[in-house]
Amino acid sequence: MHILEDHHMGMQMTRRHFLSRTGTGIGVAALSTLLPGCFSKPHLADEIPAKLLPHFSPRTKRIIYLFQSGGPAQMELFDYKPLLKERQGEELPASVRMGQRLTGMTANQPSFPLQGAVATFRQHGQSGAWVSDLLPYTSKIVDDLCFVKSLHTEAINHDPAMTFFQTGSQQSGRPSMGAWLSYGLGSDNENLPAFCVLLSKGTGRVAAAQPLAARLWGSGFLPSLHQGVQFRSGKDPVLYLSNPEGIEGADRRNVLDYLDQLNELYHHEVRDPEVRTRIAQYEMAYRMQTSVPEIMDISDEPESVFELYGPESRIPGTYAANCLLARRLIERDVKFVQLYHQGWDHHNDLPEHLAMQCRDTDQASAGLVMDLKQRGLLEDTLVIWGGEFGRTNYSQGLDVGDRYGRDHHPRCFTAWMAGGGIKPGISYGETDEFGYNVVKDPVHVHDFQATILHLMGIDHEQLVFKHQGRRYRLTDVHGNVVKAILA
Repeated sequence: MHILEDHHMGMQMTRRHFLSRTGTGIGVAALSTLLPGCFSKPHLADEIPAKLLPHFSPRTKRIIYLFQSGGPAQMELFDYKPLLKERQGEELPASVRMGQRLTGMTANQPSFPLQGAVATFRQHGQSGAWVSDLLPYTSKIVDDLCFVKSLHTEAINHDPAMTFFQTGSQQSGRPSMGAWLSYGLGSDNENLPAFCVLLSKGTGRVAAAQPLAARLWGSGFLPSLHQGVQFRSGKDPVLYLSNPEGIEGADRRNVLDYLDQLNELYHHEVRDPEVRTRIAQYEMAYRMQTSVPEIMDISDEPESVFELYGPESRIPGTYAANCLLARRLIERDVKFVQLYHQGWDHHNDLPEHLAMQCRDTDQASAGLVMDLKQRGLLEDTLVIWGGEFGRTNYSQGLDVGDRYGRDHHPRCFTAWMAGGGIKPGISYGETDEFGYNVVKDPVHVHDFQATILHLMGIDHEQLVFKHQGRRYRLTDVHGNVVKAILA
C-alpha cells in the first residue's frame, strides 16, 4: 500500500520538482558537447578505418601536391585559345557566358572584352602538347605529364575554393586530403609525419597574395595526430620541436615517460582517443628532433641537383628549395607532401606578374619531375600541379592595355599530373574555343579527389569517419574516378 502511495505521489510531481530534476540532465548533455569524451565513452571504432586499407593494390605510394594558390590563368599557360587573340577586344558573347555569376570585381563592368594570351604558344614533345613560352622547362617534360583541362568547381572565391580542393567542402571544419590519407594509410616512417606541409611566396603580386590558413592542412574531426606538420625555413624548421635551454635529451625522455604514464591513467578513466593522440604526438616530436635536422641538411646534395632545380633551391623557404625538400621527404617515405605557393591572383598587371610567377616555379616543378624520374621514384610517386580555379577569358579592367588582369573563373581550368599510375603524354578534357566552358569530359573537384584516392589504393566511398551521427568522407556523396587518365 505504501509503495502504491509513493508511486502515486511520484506521478503527481509538481512542475518545479520536474524542472529541477530534468534541468540537471539537460545541462550535463549540453556540457558534454562542449567537453567531448569527458562524460561518455566514445566509440573506439571511430579511431580507425572501418575496413582494412588499402582497399586494393595502389598505383602510387606517395604524393607531392604543388598547389598554386590564387588561380593560375589556364589560357595563358596550357589551354591554347588562338580565337581570343583573333577577336581581341570584342565582347564576350552572351551565349557563351550564359548568365554565369561573376565576382564583385567584374560584375559591374559595362563590357567584357576578350583578352588573348600575352605569350606565344608552341607544341612540344611527341605528344604535341601546347605550352606557353612562359614555361620553357615544363615544355621539356610534357611527355611525362597528363594535362587535365576540364576541371571545374562551384566555388568562385579563394577561401572556399581552396578549402573545397583540400577538404571536399567549401565550409571549414572538414579533414584535409593529407589528413584523410594519414588516417587511412598511416605512416611508413616512424620518425616523420605521414603528412608534411611547405609554404612559399612568389614574386608575382606578392603584396596581394591570398592568405593561407592552417585549417587547409588540418585534421578536422579526425584525431589531431593526422594534421599536416608545417616545415619552415629558419632556425626551427618545426615549431616547438627543440628542447628549451638547459634541457638535455635524457631529461626530455624522462619527462615524456612520466607524462605518458599520466596520460594513460587519464585515458583509462575517460576513454578519449585524443589523449592517445597527444601521447603519439609527443613521441613523434621526440623522434623528429633527430630526423628533421637530417632532412633539412642539403649539404650532401650534389651540384647537379641544384642545377636541376635552379639557383633558388639553395635558399630555404623558396619554391625551388621546397620542391627539393619534398623529394627528400618522400625518399624517406613521407606519404603526402603539400606545397602551397602564393601569388597567382592576377587581377591586374598580369603580363608582368605572371612572368615573375612562372620564373619562380617553372624550373623547379620540371626539375622535381625529372629528379624523381632519374631516381626511379616517379613510377610510384604522384606529382600534382594546379590551383583552386582558373581565370576569365575577358579582361578585368577596361582600356588598360598591358596592365590588364583576369578575374576568377570556376567553370574550367587546367592542372597537370605526373607519375604514380597516371597516363603520360596526354591531355584530357576540352573547353570551348573561347576557353570559357567545358565541352568534353568534365572533371569535378570531387572526381579529381576520388581519382587521387584511387591511385593510393583507396575506394573513396569506403574511406569514412562517423562524426556527430553522420558518416563523412573526403568526396562527400559525390565523385567518380577518372579512369581514362590512369596508366
